Amino acid sequence: MTDINQTLTNLTVATMAQQDIAYGMVENAAIVLEQGRISWVGPLADLPGIYASYRQRDLDGRLVTPGLVDCHTHIVHGGNRAAEFEMRLNGASYQEIARAGGGIVSTVSSTRNASRDMLLAEALRRVDVLIAQGVTTIEIKSGYGLDRDTELRMLRVARAIGEHRQIRVRTSFLGAHATPAEYKGRDDAYIDDICIPTLRMAHEQGLVDAVDGFCEGIAFSPDQIARVFEVARDLRLPVKLHAEQLSNLGGARLAAGFGALSADHLEYLDEEGVMAMAAAGTVAVILPGAFYTLGETQAPPIKAFRKHAVPMALATDMNPGSSPLNSLLLAMNMGCTLFRLTPQEALAGVTRHAARALGLADVGTVEPGKRAELAVWDVQHPAELAYRIGDNPLHARIIGTMP
Repeated sequence: MTDINQTLTNLTVATMAQQDIAYGMVENAAIVLEQGRISWVGPLADLPGIYASYRQRDLDGRLVTPGLVDCHTHIVHGGNRAAEFEMRLNGASYQEIARAGGGIVSTVSSTRNASRDMLLAEALRRVDVLIAQGVTTIEIKSGYGLDRDTELRMLRVARAIGEHRQIRVRTSFLGAHATPAEYKGRDDAYIDDICIPTLRMAHEQGLVDAVDGFCEGIAFSPDQIARVFEVARDLRLPVKLHAEQLSNLGGARLAAGFGALSADHLEYLDEEGVMAMAAAGTVAVILPGAFYTLGETQAPPIKAFRKHAVPMALATDMNPGSSPLNSLLLAMNMGCTLFRLTPQEALAGVTRHAARALGLADVGTVEPGKRAELAVWDVQHPAELAYRIGDNPLHARIIGTMP
């Protein structure tokens, strides 16, 4: 990264900031970058004279958006679960596969057996695909170790990704993801013996930005998740939660009660839960990849989210089992096609609202003071980003003030 101040010209910008204008769009625009931040954005005709000496970069009429934010991934893991994909096609349910020793527990074995270098190499390959699609910020969860050493190793690998690639990484501790085989039938003991002590250790080592959990019949009860969240509160770490994916256990209400950044999945969420999220300012993270892969039929309550003004983010949920989806652009299309989101909602879901789901106030829109993390696209209108299937119109990412 260099510190060359510059003005981007000959562009259309979807700022995603002005609520009264579709996409916050400004045509014939200019964007001024100084010391890695956005200093000014608006019509080129209004560009202040104080920026006249800055180097200009002509974008040839292209569209500029905020850099994309993938706010829910499990991108660090060992192995794959292609065999389970085949099992599902032969009629096995997600719950049946989990009870047979597949699912999350299967990936735990592969991840425990993988070295740090192996985990990092595989994760970087997946991250490179997202970078090539305009992603500038990514959230990465632990949760495939379910023992102290592997959970910590996963979090260290996640941190290392930000050192090896020009992408901002936020980490979430997901020790309450599943109960490992050695604690089968002793969920509470696992929470007390492994999950909570490992969370404390990870926090001491500076490896955790947020705490997550999986509140579901095949995972942990609201009471068990609450115990983990109470520790997170003591450590002053924000929380988020996998909730109401397969049933309604009241997880989203629990998360909202802890002031959660987000509740994710939410297919079985009721209106009471939606209202609790609205009151708490908790973002709904919509994950169409898992819905599609698992062949689900109950969609998340999009109309209720709109009715109660709950912000909706979109993410890949990239993981080896229920959502082997490694394209945020495809997630946008799926959100529109499967759940009837509008293209504007989809773009807000991978920019402004995704940043909010990670507790980030300095990215997600193109506004003065925000970090200069932009995506430049070979399209005429932002709706094209959600419209095409299997297409990648990215021209460039602009990070900081790179020439």
